[in-house]
Amino acid sequence: MKGHPFLRACVFGLVASASGSSLAAQPATQSIRDSTAGDPNSVQPERPTVATHAGTVTRGWVELEEGGEWDKTPDGKRTFFAPTNLKIGLASRAQLNVLVNLITDPARGTSLAVGDVTLGVKYRIVDDAPIVGDFAILPAIKLPSASTSFAGTGTTDFSVLLISSHELGPVAMDLNVGQTWRGGDGTSVPKMASLWTASFGFPIDGPLGAVAEVFGYPRTTGPAGAKGTAALLVGPTYLVRNWLALDAGIIVPVAGDQAHAIYVGFVWNLGCVRFCRE
Repeated sequence: MKGHPFLRACVFGLVASASGSSLAAQPATQSIRDSTAGDPNSVQPERPTVATHAGTVTRGWVELEEGGEWDKTPDGKRTFFAPTNLKIGLASRAQLNVLVNLITDPARGTSLAVGDVTLGVKYRIVDDAPIVGDFAILPAIKLPSASTSFAGTGTTDFSVLLISSHELGPVAMDLNVGQTWRGGDGTSVPKMASLWTASFGFPIDGPLGAVAEVFGYPRTTGPAGAKGTAALLVGPTYLVRNWLALDAGIIVPVAGDQAHAIYVGFVWNLGCVRFCRE
């Protein structure tokens, strides 16, 4: 969640935003794997944290994640963007992610434009393995589809995210590392970028939970290179229904030119559209 929303989408559009730590909005005892074995209508939030979990939506089910984030960069500029993540269950261990942001024009601060579209497939390789726990890989491609130049990078990007999820008693921990390779000549955005993150979700009282995360973007090189940044994200989550979760919180810089931010959002399980179980 950097000061430049479309750059974050390039590093990994999932995030996105992107976008709750494991299933912090849900009871801590619920599995972080696909919901086939339990209630497929229960939400599996990947927002509000930068990290995602290894779980996948049930085959045929669809889940929508939507949010809003208000950023203030160190130079005083204010921006707003609304990250959207549509998740579609493809198989018992596979999930399609379709991500796009609505972003304000930093010069005008009012008009919204549609950002680049990212398509990714999360595949959970193993469950309950030593050291890595539930482990998934998430390759993705970002297309230069933005409606205006300020909303996208004009490059085609390939990303790979490695996801390790663990249950530590009532606490859900997700560890992610990712790498992005971009097209272009590196003058507008760095040709390579990476991220790391560690997020924790835990219950507080009934449907009320919370997330805490530390994440960072290491230094990039080239004409558009920048120093590394790190930040802390904290905030509450609330499970309104098993199919609807809400979140809100703040992001504060730890190192580098990281923006201050506040965010709100929701995760909505829309139900089954195909291959529904009898």
